[in-house]
Amino acid sequence: MTSVYAAALAFFIGLSAPVMAAEMVMFEQPGCVWCKRFNEEIAPAWPKTEQGKRAPLRRVNIHGDIPADLAGIPIERFTPTFVLVDDGREVARIRGYPGDQFFWALVDDMLSKLEP
Repeated sequence: MTSVYAAALAFFIGLSAPVMAAEMVMFEQPGCVWCKRFNEEIAPAWPKTEQGKRAPLRRVNIHGDIPADLAGIPIERFTPTFVLVDDGREVARIRGYPGDQFFWALVDDMLSKLEP
């Protein structure tokens, strides 16, 4: 009987543990013209795309407090910078926003580096 309770407890503890998933971190700052352009051309569609489902967009203002879970990710002053993070580690990055045509191809290349 005790092993059943232990198994159930282990199952529920596993459910409550944080699940680290891939995310696309966008380092941005107020007044960034290229961030604005990204926000107009890509951001509205991002969560609806396969890329956005695989790596949800997370925004971080470079002038604010950097979240503790990103402490190991080098922060640049050039914005926007997009960093694909998986399980707390950097997988790839894009410095700047190259426009909608090039951006999607670069993102696909980044995502191809994730382990399946």
